[in-house]
Amino acid sequence: MIVKPNCKINLGLNVVRKRMDDYHDIETVFYPLGLCDTIEITETGNGPFRFSSSGLKIPGDPAFNLCIQAYELMKEHFQIPAVNLHLEKIIPLGSGLGGGSSNAAFILKALNEMFRLGLNTRQLQAFASRLGSDCAFFIENSPAFARGRGEVLQKISLDFSGFYLLIVIPQVHVSSADAYAMIQPAKPVTSLKEIISLPVSQWKGKLINDFESPVCSRHPLIAQIRDLLYDKGAVYSSMSGSGSAVYGLFSEIPAVEGLFPGCFVWVSPRL
Repeated sequence: MIVKPNCKINLGLNVVRKRMDDYHDIETVFYPLGLCDTIEITETGNGPFRFSSSGLKIPGDPAFNLCIQAYELMKEHFQIPAVNLHLEKIIPLGSGLGGGSSNAAFILKALNEMFRLGLNTRQLQAFASRLGSDCAFFIENSPAFARGRGEVLQKISLDFSGFYLLIVIPQVHVSSADAYAMIQPAKPVTSLKEIISLPVSQWKGKLINDFESPVCSRHPLIAQIRDLLYDKGAVYSSMSGSGSAVYGLFSEIPAVEGLFPGCFVWVSPRL
C-alpha cells in the first residue's frame, strides 16, 4: 500500500496555560496542505519488520522515529504481521508543518485498512494522540480548531477558494522546547474562533502566533521572510507552529523565483 502523508499549517496559535504534566494547553487552527511525503507498506512474509527511508535525511535515534512507533503501537494491540515500511521524506523536518505526525497517523490508517482491524475514526485518533500532540488531526485531515495539547479537535469550515499559499522554510532549526521556554502563557483577549471567522484580508495584526515574536527575535531571518511575503502581495503571512516555516496567502500566484536562496520553497495550486 502506498499513502501520501500531507503537511499542515497553523492559523494562529495561542499558548493558553502550562499543564501539570509539563505540556501546554494551546488553541490553534490546523489546516491541511498538499505538500506530501510518500510511504510504502508491504508485508514481509515471515521476515522481520523493516524501516527504511530516502529523500531528506532523518536524524536521531530510530527508536524515537514516529513511523516505527506507529507500527509498534499497533503491533502491541493487534496481531498484525511484520511489514516493510519505506518513507520518502519530502516535508522538511522541524519546520512546524507536522510532517512526522502526519507520517505516524497515515501509517495507523494504512495498517487499519491493510489488516482489517475495524478501528473507527475516534479509535484511530485515540491511538494517534499517544504518538504526538497533533497526530490525531491527520486522521480526519480536515480543517479543525484544536485545543488541549492539540488533540482535542472540532471541525470548522474555511473557504480559501481563489487563494494561493506559499511556504518558505529557511535553514534554521527552532527547538520546540526552546520556543515554549520563551512564552508566557495567557488567555487571548479575542477568541481565535472569532478572528478566524473574519475575511482573510482582516487577519493581519489580529491572527497571532504566540511563538512568532520571540522566535523571530532569536532568528531574524524568519521575520525577514514574513515581511518579504507581505511586500510581494501576501494578504496574510505568519510562521507555522514553533517554526521555522513561514507561509503567505496570496490572491494572485506570487513571483518568488530567486527571492529565497537556500530555502525550501513550495507554492500550492489555487486552493
